[in-house]
Amino acid sequence: MTCILLTGSSRGIGAAIHRQLEQRGVSVIGHATKPHGGTHIAADFSDPAAPRQLWDAALQMSGGTIDVLINNAGLFEASQLNQPDEDWSTDWRRALDINLTAAAELSRQAVLHWQDKGIPGRIVHIASRAGHRGDSPAHWHYAAAKGGMLAMHKTIARAYAKERICSYAITPGFTDTAMAGDYLESRGGAGLLADIPLGRVAEPEEIANIAVYCALDAPESLTGATLDANGASYVR
Repeated sequence: MTCILLTGSSRGIGAAIHRQLEQRGVSVIGHATKPHGGTHIAADFSDPAAPRQLWDAALQMSGGTIDVLINNAGLFEASQLNQPDEDWSTDWRRALDINLTAAAELSRQAVLHWQDKGIPGRIVHIASRAGHRGDSPAHWHYAAAKGGMLAMHKTIARAYAKERICSYAITPGFTDTAMAGDYLESRGGAGLLADIPLGRVAEPEEIANIAVYCALDAPESLTGATLDANGASYVR
């Protein structure tokens, strides 16, 4: 049975991915910052040791093989440019640790795991349109982290395709989660929807559909692709 490690699976997009994967009959090992049910491993990615601890615990829970990694965990908090230097730097490090460094460390462990076993594997990165077009003045750190995730994804795809280790990225725009709702309100509420030609934000299930496709069904030849899901608010 296919075994998938899914980070940030307790709410929002992650919870929708978790539900859809279970419906497909695969084994899903979830992750949350705090304890959240028997199939979720608690790991706080602001702790530098947490990603490796999560990987080791998930590998043990899986029985020794993880086939797919989905890097979904993320933090979206404002950091005002004019706040004290120390506070701004703390916010920057925290955002990069949670949104990028943890994903990088888990991706590294996954690639090494598949190489050691001589088996194919897949990584799905839930990035953001912010990685392409930037974000608000209070979210330099978030945009930088998601841009870094996209560059990492492309590097993985190019480096390991011959070993049948595939990498896919998804770049949602606004999605109907508590995190996005708070952001929309902070930027003027419904008026911000004028920036989305589709006229609405995405539903978590829509992003989950794409993530499950990449994890289970996408052809290997799609490795390296970035799938935009932002209602045409960013078109490359």
